[in-house]
This record gives sequence, structure tokens and C-alpha cells, in this order.
Amino acid sequence: MRSDVGGEVGTVFLCACHSSPACPAREDRCGQKVSPVPGLHHTSTFSSSRRTVGEQFYHQKSVFCKELCPPLLTAMGQLWSTSSDTEKCALGSINEKYLKNFKMESKILSEQTQALIEFHLKRGDAQKAASAISDALKDIENAPLSIAVTGESGAGKSSLINALRGMDHEEEGAAPTGPTETTKFRTEYKHPTLRNVSIWDLPGVGTTNFPLNTYLREVKFAEYDFFLIVSATRFKDNDAKLAKAIAQINKKFYFVRTKIDNELNSEQKTKPKTFKKENVLKNMKDECLTQLQVAKVTAAQVFLVSSLDRADYDFPEMENTLLRDLPAHKRHIFMMSLPSVTEAAVDQKRDSLKQKIWWEAVWAAASATIPLVGLFSDGDIEKLQDTLALYRSSFGLDDASLEKIAKDLHVSVERLKANLQSPHLMLAENNESFGEKMKQYMEKALSLVGGPLATGVTFTKTFYLQNYFLEIVASDAKALLKGDLFSASVGSEEGCGK
Repeated sequence: MRSDVGGEVGTVFLCACHSSPACPAREDRCGQKVSPVPGLHHTSTFSSSRRTVGEQFYHQKSVFCKELCPPLLTAMGQLWSTSSDTEKCALGSINEKYLKNFKMESKILSEQTQALIEFHLKRGDAQKAASAISDALKDIENAPLSIAVTGESGAGKSSLINALRGMDHEEEGAAPTGPTETTKFRTEYKHPTLRNVSIWDLPGVGTTNFPLNTYLREVKFAEYDFFLIVSATRFKDNDAKLAKAIAQINKKFYFVRTKIDNELNSEQKTKPKTFKKENVLKNMKDECLTQLQVAKVTAAQVFLVSSLDRADYDFPEMENTLLRDLPAHKRHIFMMSLPSVTEAAVDQKRDSLKQKIWWEAVWAAASATIPLVGLFSDGDIEKLQDTLALYRSSFGLDDASLEKIAKDLHVSVERLKANLQSPHLMLAENNESFGEKMKQYMEKALSLVGGPLATGVTFTKTFYLQNYFLEIVASDAKALLKGDLFSASVGSEEGCGK
């Protein structure tokens, strides 16, 4: 469907059943001679001051219809007159242009898969395009991710595992930490919300029970996507030998030097006059790389991290490297598994979800042989609620997470939620401002795409509304990271947790 902002907004939000006397799009309301369009029906307005998001869409229909009726009618005329092959071909060009907004290393579909889909779309073969997208989305949804963490006892493996899972040491299900903890068998730790993600705590190599020559076989090396070789001091000869053995089986490995914060604190106390953080970190990394070069470990990558501060040192760089090196179809689940502790991480997670939303929308558009035009059903509203819940959980803004955040900030949960937008998306107070915001975001979303979208309402519901929710949740996550939500009055609330 060749449409513009008006047309696309209309297919979702407007009542286009112009046979109704109440419709503002009739000739006597906006001066347009129109014919009834099947499939859209009116609903009554609501008098309640608090409306669900679906009710608000209905409530806003007259506002949108008055402003956007003419382009809507033009677009709807094209919807029935344009051949489906032409639409799908146009969709191929739009698809290619939209995906240029994302970096290659963050793409959730491989170049080959994306090229195949665009080939089918540009040829107008909607069935093959939809099939290829469906297969790719299934691969993304069902992709398992297994991370192996190995190193000597006391190296900080358990703390690193908890950090990667976004868990505190005292949470139920956290990997046990402490100086006496020794890994005797490989132990699986599931991600708290993503059951396809497992992080495995492996025994250190070279012990009596796990000699180097049988180590990889004993720990079932073929099951892991990559290995993190962990040390709190210098990397040992056995670490280097393990890395070379992993390379021989074409698996990825990374050296992780933990407890960097302790090392820096010690340096600062012992050398207060000459201490410079950047110099200390550079020297530590150079020393690690030199040790590995002497041991003839080629292309070694070393990350200096503190598991207690996932936003500092090399932790973000390590996450970016792992994301880039993973197969495309596993990048999405890895990104979803990471805690949103920096603005860059929030942006990456948002972009990963935006790509998934896009491909789901393109699939829906390519699959639809008859234009689907209509307002929201109960099933649509329920799906939106589930989508919002998923996004809030992905960014650590679900109710359980907000309770923990409120406790840390010494404010009540109610006050925290009052300063965020996402908890109220499905039950907003100000109808007019909500409607204007939806309209403005629609224009922004379409300008990002660079022109009209394709094939009508199915595309718009999937793409626009989920993107709207996603942007709001990501914005809330960034606001919490900046820490300025309560800068004016955080200390004024007494009796925290009320």
C-alpha cells in the first residue's frame, strides 16, 4: 500500500466506515465524498477519565479523522487498486532502506538470510519471502545460548556468572561465591528470565580430576558457543594451553581478568603520588597480552573487568565483542540476556528488539494477500499488554525489578512508578495529550523508514505500536540510569517503602 503518514495512522486509529452518521470523515464533516469501506466499525465513546489504550484509540478517532482523512482515503483507494506483487516489491526496497539504520555487528539476521528475503520481496514472491522470514524468526526465538566460564578456584567465576545474569550474590538461584567455593563438576546456571540461555561454571583445567588432555571432552566442549577463561591474577600456562586447544576445535575464547577494582585500590594506596588509573589498566592489559604471546596464543583478547561494576572498565567492551562474534541468529537472545546498566546497552537492546519487530511486521505484510483493515479487538489489546510486559521485563522495569530499584533509591514503589511512563502506558490519564503523542510518534516512525509502509493495518499494528512501547520503555530505562528522576526531592520522602 502506497501511503503517507495520514494513511498509515488511519488504517489503525481511524473509523473509516463512512456509512455511519457519526463519522467525522463523512462529506458533511470534512468535505470529502467517500464510499463505505468494509471491515471498519464504529464504537461508542467513553466517559471514564481513565481509559485503556484501546479505548483511547477509539476516543481519538474523530481528532485523527478530521486532520488526516484526505490522505487516508487516497491510500485506501490505492489499497484496493494496487497489485499485491507491486506492493511486495516496494516492500523489498523499504526493507533494505530501513535496515541500513543498524550496524552490521548488531544485525539479528545474517547477510545471506537478509539478502534472500530481499530477493524474494523485490521479485514480488511474497510466499517465499514470508517463508524465509518465518524460518529466520523461529531460529531467533529458539536459539540456545551456552556460555562456558572456566578458571581456577577463587578467580571470580561465580561473581562473573552472576554479573552476566544480572543477579546479586544473595538472590535465590545465584551462583555461590566465597573463598572456599571450589567447582568440582560443571554446573549449569540458567538465566532468570530467558530459559534458552545457560552459563556453565567449569572446573579449572589441569587438576587431578580434569587433566588437560581430557579436559575439553570431559566438560562437553561442543555444547558451548564460546569460552571465558577467567583469572584474578596472571594467566597461567594451563590457561594458555586450554586456549590453544579451544582454537583447534574452532571455538571462540576470551581471557577475562577479574577483580580489577581490588587491583586499582591496592595500587592507589601503595602509590598515591604516581597513581593514574588509565596507566595502571594499560599496564595490566599489556602484561596479560605479553604473557599470552610468550605462550604462543595468537589473536588473544583480554578484558579487564569488575563483576561488581558492569558499567565500567572493559565489561561493556566485552559484551560488544561477544555480541559481534556470535552467529547473527544468536545475537538477539544474548542482547536480551544482558542487564541494562549503560545507555549504550539500552540502545543495543532497543535496536535488537526493533529489528525483531520489523521482521515480524514484514512477515505479516508479505503474508497478507487481502488487506486487513480494522480497529482493535480484545485479542489485539491483550497482545499489546503482553508486549509491554515483555519490554518492561527485558529492560529491568517489571514490577518486581521496580520494587528492588525503589528500595535502593529509598523511595516508595508508587513514587518511582509515578516518575516513569511505561507502567501507565495501558492506562493513561490525559487522553488528548496521549493522542497527540501517538500521532507525533507515528510521523517520526514513518520518517525513520523514509516513506510509506506497505500493505496496511497488519504492518502498522505490528510495527508502529510495538515501536512506540519500546521507545517509551527504553526512555524510562535511560532516565533511571541517569539518576535524576528524583534530584529535586529524593530526600524529602520519609518512611521509604510506603
